[in-house]
Amino acid sequence: MSAVPAAPRPASADQDPGTSGSAGTASFQESLLLTPPRPRRGWRMVAGRLAAMCLVELQKLRHDRTELYTRAVQPVLWLLVFGETFTRIRAIPTGDVPYVDYLAPGIIAQSAMFIAIFYGIMIIWERDSGVLTKLLVTPTPRSALVAGKAFAAGVKALIQAVVVVLVAAVLGVSFSWNPLHLAGVAVAVMLGSAFFACLSVSIAGIVLTRDRLMGIGQAITMPLFFASNALYPVSLMPGWLQAISKGNPLSYEVDALRGLLLGTPAHLALDFSVLACAALVGIGTASALMGRLAR
Repeated sequence: MSAVPAAPRPASADQDPGTSGSAGTASFQESLLLTPPRPRRGWRMVAGRLAAMCLVELQKLRHDRTELYTRAVQPVLWLLVFGETFTRIRAIPTGDVPYVDYLAPGIIAQSAMFIAIFYGIMIIWERDSGVLTKLLVTPTPRSALVAGKAFAAGVKALIQAVVVVLVAAVLGVSFSWNPLHLAGVAVAVMLGSAFFACLSVSIAGIVLTRDRLMGIGQAITMPLFFASNALYPVSLMPGWLQAISKGNPLSYEVDALRGLLLGTPAHLALDFSVLACAALVGIGTASALMGRLAR
């Protein structure tokens, strides 16, 4: 007598209605686990990797915020001591704009540059700890890796720019609070910081050591600052310094910030074009030199 397999029981009316639904959900989840997602191609992959690298860099701020606090001291001192003093003595002619108002956008750009210009030290530290080698063997394009770190420096600089703006507002600086103007300020700060961060990474790719990079960084930060319009109008400079100022991206960043925050005459189209081109050139140069750090 052969055994006949029992037929499956039909679903009865008293069966739990959520059982079939949960089984279907479980099978759908299993199919997602077994079927890999479609790989991103082209600009989507670059954008995704860039955002991932930027988030990784910003995660470090959650564990250690002392860098933001300590770096905010210097720009505050520039505004409180230098700005207030030169406003009283009126040594630098700035027209109808009080000197502390004229100085505030320059200090925003200076603090952003000081954050970004030593970003190459972090790259060298990652090289020494083996992190950079692991990042370079991933499918992440080097340009996305460099751009992610550069724009992470821009976000750090933007946070510090907020501190400078608040301190300047307490001192009575009359800023424009137009949302479009503030958005333009954020873009200018991020583009300028991206360029100087890439400049630092490029120098790191050449000198390969932290000590040399710190020496070069300290040697070029103040000349970049004083060879710009951050402290005084370009018209007061000697001819040779005016020529250097025209090739300094910091001058275009300061000009854009003054035009947006103070409403002074500015060449915004030229300023943003120069900053965008400088950031792109910086990303390309730093990406090309990134391989020397991993050797």
